[in-house]
Amino acid sequence: MQKYSVQITRIAESDIQKIFEYISRDSKSAAIKWVKEIKQQIDTLENFPLRCLIIPEAQELGKKYRHIIYGNYRTIFRIEGSEVIIMRIIHSARLLDLQVFNK
Repeated sequence: MQKYSVQITRIAESDIQKIFEYISRDSKSAAIKWVKEIKQQIDTLENFPLRCLIIPEAQELGKKYRHIIYGNYRTIFRIEGSEVIIMRIIHSARLLDLQVFNK
């Protein structure tokens, strides 16, 4: 079984921080729990990241970005060789800013 190295981009780290701050407005304990659980889910991508669906926006981007869903949030990533690169973590109701992927 192939093991993948999981890397989180700065913008994805920033997404986590912003979501934490937003959830903290109502409940700091819920925000802490969310961060813990989203990071656990990201860790599962070390094994079988190909189990995750290709995002609908992939055709526009020209690359096979995938996502994994946790509650109302999408963790969007790509696979490069033996690396999984976490690109964004966004609320599923938000439109995905495709410009971020062209950098």
